[in-house]
Parts: sequence; structure tokens; C-alpha cells
Amino acid sequence: MNRTLSICISALMAGLSTSAFTQTTALPQGVEWLSNNNEPLFASQDAIRGGTLRTFMASFPQTLRSVGPDANSGLRHYFMDGAPKLAQRHPNTGKWIPQLATDWAFSEDNKTVYFKLDPNATWSDGEKITADDYLFMLTYYRSKDIVDPWYNDFFSTSIIDVIKVDEYTIAVETAVEQSQDALMVLINMPSNGFQPRPKHYFADEKDANNDGMVDNFVRKYNFKSEPTAGPYYLDKVKKGKSVTFKHVGEKWWGYSNRYYQNRYNVDKVRITVIRDFDIALKHFEKGKLDYFDFVLPEYWHGKSDSQGFKDGYIQKFWGFNQTPQGAGGLWMNTAQPLLDDINVRKGIMHATDYDGMIKNIMRGDYSRKPHGLGFGHGQYDNPTNKAPEFDPQLAAEHFAKAGFDAIGSDGIRINKQGQRLSFAITYGYNAWTPRIAFLREQAKLAGLDFTLNLVDGSSAFKYILEKKHQLAFLNMGSGEIPSYWEYLHSDNANKPQTNAHTNYSSPELDKLIEAYDAEFDQAKRYQLSYQIQDYVTQANIIVPGYMVPYSRAAHWRWVQYPENPMTKQTESIFHPMDIGSFWIDPSLKKETQASMKSDKTYTPVSFVDDRFKL
Repeated sequence: MNRTLSICISALMAGLSTSAFTQTTALPQGVEWLSNNNEPLFASQDAIRGGTLRTFMASFPQTLRSVGPDANSGLRHYFMDGAPKLAQRHPNTGKWIPQLATDWAFSEDNKTVYFKLDPNATWSDGEKITADDYLFMLTYYRSKDIVDPWYNDFFSTSIIDVIKVDEYTIAVETAVEQSQDALMVLINMPSNGFQPRPKHYFADEKDANNDGMVDNFVRKYNFKSEPTAGPYYLDKVKKGKSVTFKHVGEKWWGYSNRYYQNRYNVDKVRITVIRDFDIALKHFEKGKLDYFDFVLPEYWHGKSDSQGFKDGYIQKFWGFNQTPQGAGGLWMNTAQPLLDDINVRKGIMHATDYDGMIKNIMRGDYSRKPHGLGFGHGQYDNPTNKAPEFDPQLAAEHFAKAGFDAIGSDGIRINKQGQRLSFAITYGYNAWTPRIAFLREQAKLAGLDFTLNLVDGSSAFKYILEKKHQLAFLNMGSGEIPSYWEYLHSDNANKPQTNAHTNYSSPELDKLIEAYDAEFDQAKRYQLSYQIQDYVTQANIIVPGYMVPYSRAAHWRWVQYPENPMTKQTESIFHPMDIGSFWIDPSLKKETQASMKSDKTYTPVSFVDDRFKL
């Protein structure tokens, strides 16, 4: 469908009341319903329900909304990315398994998918989840009140309609013909937000307008959360200090689904703000936090030898995964002075020593992305992609072509106007400072100066979304199929609150992206993906960053996990909304605390699950 026409239709539909979407339709004859309850389970029958998981975050989120300004960070994984979709790929076999839908079927038009909703599914406030909540979802995401252009567009130009068949059956109509697998990916991608929204909750709001939304949505819901379909709902908020999520309980609807059994085992999750990682580590070592992510090499190799580790009270875990890696590295904001010059960008490409940083700062634990748009997307990734090599001499040649052909007294290049070749790198965590400091020292070899612009936690992402950065040190998440429109299409360039972090726009690239989004033939879609990646390589707008193909943490010995703890898709072994197969053993906690008082020790444990190591 023409994008302009789609947007016009969207505007018309957004102005209609929700009753406009409550029409029902009959199922076509011969619909073949599919399901899958035969895949192997990945949780443990030994899991114990109960207890409070105590963890931390480096900064309090800008918002508790899952959409709208500043929502693409913070606690979003609890509210959206980790919440149930209609279906999900099994994390090991890759086959589709039920979540909020028990069955699905495909139309002959290659655009429409039918879903039977699980009649057991309820919101965290006890209300049933029905087809009307999916119809209201369109109103919600198409509303300008949410102030979120990405969702406005996706639910207008990619998702054309959601139609009610009956109370527990819906039809989802997409914009373009795609294979059955691609349709399921589009509808069930973790980050695209295709999940019901509680119509009853907004209908009860006194400020609701005639389409069911509230005009002051962004302000009113900034620190207020909606009912959820997931196992945990937001229970307590202490602004600036902590948030606590509480389990819906044993009667959570998900436990009627075999794939959810023995998962999400803790009763509460308390997340406290601790702004400094070293201070947080001290809290952990004193037993005030139950686990501590040791993804950072300097923590794993240099700070995991305290007495608690030696005495066996604290254990180490390292598990490998095969998750898709999102776009990221060093994003160049081409709307900023000098960065619109391709020779400057080419110079930055070869003056940024990511490989040296991985080797010297990251202890070789991380690996390099072959392309700035990510990796791990199967046949969508061009196998010839290769990250640029650090080459100060080549970088200097490009800088000279851009007019920076003289060297100042401090070793930094200058042009005829006396401008220094200097750019600020914006980043969000103090723990990253040694990495960027290394890049800065190496860049000097090419006469380039990187300055360090540390912006606290979630504020850094806000700063980048508002396009205030020159260079952004940032990695984004990813689904199994690469998404290009949000990062690279001209519709998003030079607009705040979009993921177009480079502000780059090109009519030729727009056409490739539009063709990619509209292509039905899978082989042709792969080729378009290659062309987009090649175009971005030639544009020199993202220095490919690093990948972290594992989950690594330290935990107190009362935090337990299955015999085979990792799946191919486990990103964080102890994150409650990831696979969620860990649990807290109260008897082990009592035993450990008693042992600490009596000086009884245990054999140190460092567990490695390398079944999915590439």
C-alpha cells in the first residue's frame, strides 16, 4: 500500500470511536488451525515458587510508560518486550509455540493471520483479555496522544486492521504479502508492541475522549502503569529510589500453558537505584542484592575474587547464547557540523579502534559486529560484511581530503579556518568510560580528538533521541529480522523521539527500504537486505561496534537454575522477564546465612554452559 494513502487512512481511522472497530466477520471456509504443544520444555520441575529477587538499576527511568517519549529504555522489558505476545518461537527449536493465542491460521491472501485467543488469559487486575482489547490496541497505537511516531506508523502502514471474529478470535490484516513465517514474525516480534491493551482500563478513565484514549496521555501515565498480561505487575514506586514488581500469583493465566510452567518463580522483584556499579557490587557482596551481572570483563576478571566467592557463598555463571544482535556501535549524527562530509565520516571509521578496545579493555570476551546494522539474522545478513580495520594513516588521508590537512600543537588536525577535528562521544554509563578513553587515545594517532560526554543512564538515550549528540556510543536491541525503516528512512530523520540516530536520509535508500518492507519473495528480500547493508557501508554512518554473545553473572548460592540453564535465546539468565527459569531456594538461603555466621565454607563454583557457543 502507498505510504501516503496508508497515513491518510490511519488519520481517518484514528478519529473514529472504538465502536467502529467492533464489527465482526466470519471465518473463511476451510481455515486450517495450527498449534504446537509438543516442543521440549526448558524450565525445571525442581523450581520453587516464592521469595523476593533484589536487584538494581543505575538510574530511575524517565517514564513508566511503554510507549511515547522516553519509553524506549528503563523498564520497558517488564512492560512490553518481555510480556506475552500471541505466539513465540521456542527458544531452542525455533518453532512457533502458543502464548496469548492457542491456535493460528493463515488466509490465502498471504496477508491475514487468524488467532484463537486463550480463554484463560486475564489482565493482572483480573479482567478477561478478549478480542476487544486487540481492537482497542489499534486505537491506542494510532492515537497521536501517545506521541510516538514509530507506533503510529507501524500500526497504520504495516498492520492494516484487526478484525473481531468472536470474543476470542481475531483476524490480523497486514499491508503486504509475506510468507507464513514472515507474517508470524511481523506480528509477534518482541519489540513491535503487538499486544493487547486493556480497553476496560481506559474506558474507566474520566479523561477519556471519544476514541477511548486520554488527551493528556503522556503526562498522566508518565509514572503510572497499565494492567499487564504478564506474570508481574508494578506494585510499588518510590520515585528516584526503587520500583517493586509483584507476581500475579499461582492463578496467573499463563500457568495453564505448558511452556510457562515452572517459570517466573519469585513472588516479587525489587529494583533499587544504585548509580555507581562499584557501590552496587559492594551491596551485592554484603548480601543486599541476590545477583550481579558480570557481563563487563573488568568485573568478571578483576572483581570476582572477594571473600564471598572464595568461601563459596557467591557463585559464578557464564552461559552462551545465539541471540540476534541489533544495530549499533558509534552512530554519527550527520545533521551536526562536519559530519555531513563523507570524508570526515570515512576518517572516523578507520580512526575508531573497536578491535583494539575489545582486545585490551574487554579482555577479548566480546566480539566485533561485522556491520553497523547488526548480526545474527541468518540469510538477511550479507556474508561478505566486514567491519572496517583501524588504520590511522588511511583515516588521516580522508581527513586531509575534508580539509583537515594541518596538525595543531596538540597533535589534533585543523583546517584552514582553525577548526579542530574534534567530536564528542555521548554515552550513558561510567563503566564504559575506559572503553571510550581507549578509543580517544587511539584516534589521536590519526589526528582526531574524541571528547567524552557522559550523560546519566536513561538521560543519555533521551539526549540521543532528541538528536543532540555528535557521536553516540550505543547498541540497540533486535528481532530475528532486521528493521531498517526506523533507523534509516527519511521519514524519521531530524525528528525527535525516533531511532534515526544518524539523521541520515537518502531517496535511494528510502526506495530500498520500502521495497524491502513490501517484498513477498523471500530470496528477493534477502537481496534487498544485502543492498541496504551495502548502502549503509558506503554511507559510512555507523562504526560497527561489539557483540556480547553470552549471559554472565554472579549470584548467591540460594539463587538456583535448571540443569541446562541457557537456551539459545536467553539474554540475561537472572532477568525475571527473560526466560525466567531460575528460582530462590529459601532453605539454601537460611543455610548459607547460618554458615556465614559460623564460618562454614563451601567449594567455590564457577558454572559454564557452553552448549550454544558459536
